[in-house]
Amino acid sequence: MTKATFALGATVVLWASAFPAIRAGLDGYGPSGLSFLRLAVASAALLAAAPFLGVRRPRAKDLPLIAVCGLTGMTAYQLLLNWGEVRVPAGTASLLVATAPVFSAVLAAAFLGERLGPRKIVGSLVALGGSALIALSGGDVGYSTAAWVLLAAALVQATYHFCSKPLLRRYSGLEVACYAMWTGTLFSLPLAPAAFRDLASAPPAADAAVLFLGLLPSALGFVLWGYGVARNTVTTATAALYLVPVVALAVAYAWLGEVPGPAELAGGAVSIGGVALIGLRRRSRPRRTVAVPAPPRVSK
Repeated sequence: MTKATFALGATVVLWASAFPAIRAGLDGYGPSGLSFLRLAVASAALLAAAPFLGVRRPRAKDLPLIAVCGLTGMTAYQLLLNWGEVRVPAGTASLLVATAPVFSAVLAAAFLGERLGPRKIVGSLVALGGSALIALSGGDVGYSTAAWVLLAAALVQATYHFCSKPLLRRYSGLEVACYAMWTGTLFSLPLAPAAFRDLASAPPAADAAVLFLGLLPSALGFVLWGYGVARNTVTTATAALYLVPVVALAVAYAWLGEVPGPAELAGGAVSIGGVALIGLRRRSRPRRTVAVPAPPRVSK
C-alpha cells in the first residue's frame, strides 16, 4: 500500500468516526457549543501547523469567496449536522450527508451550465428517494425533521465544494480547507458563549469527543486528504468517499452500539447507489483509425 492510498484510507476512517463522535459530544454540549469548539480546536491546530505545511497567505481578491466557503462548509455544515444528530443516529446521519454529490451536480447545472444528462437525473432522483425513505422511517415528526436538516447539511457541504472550485485553481486543497476552517471559526464566534456555558458542566467523555473531532477528523483529516488527493486520481479519491457511510455504520455500532433499522439500511443503500450512478464516468470510445495507403513512389 502506497502512502497516498494509506492517507485516503485514514481520511475515510477519521471522517466516518466523526459521526459517532458528534453523538458523544452532544451528551455534554448543545449543537451550537459543539460546533464552535470543534472549529476552534481544528483552527488552532491548523494555524500551528500551517508554516510547516507550506500554507500561503490568500490573495485579498479571493477573501469574499473564501468567506462563503467558510460560512457554508464549516459554520453552517457543523450547525446543521450537529442539530440533526440530536435525533438521528450517527450511522444514519452519514448516509444522509453522503447525498452531497447530488446537490453538487444540481448546482453545477444551475450556475455553470453543466448538462444534467439522463444518468445524473436518474441518479439524483434515486439518491433523494432513498433519503426520503430514511426520513420517513423514524415514525415521528422530530426524527423526520432532523433527517431533512441533515439533507440541508449535505446541501451546504455541496455549496462549499462548488464554491471552492475556483479557489482550487490557485491554491492547494489543504490551503483552501485551512482558509475555510479559519473563516468558519470567525463566523461561529457568536456561538462561543453557549460553548463556554456548557464547558463548565460537560462530562470528560464529551470533552474528549470535542478534542477528537477538532484534532483528528477536522485538522488531521484535511491534511491527509490533501496529501492523498494530490497523489491519486480524482476517480480514486472520489471512490474512497463512498466508503465513509459504510465505515461510519461500523464505528457507530462499535462505539455507541447503534444498529440501524431495515428501512434506514435500505434507504441508505438506495441513496449510495444513486450517488455512485452520478459519479460514473462514461467511457470514451476508442477512435477507429483508418489506414491510409502510402503514395506510390516516383523513381527519379
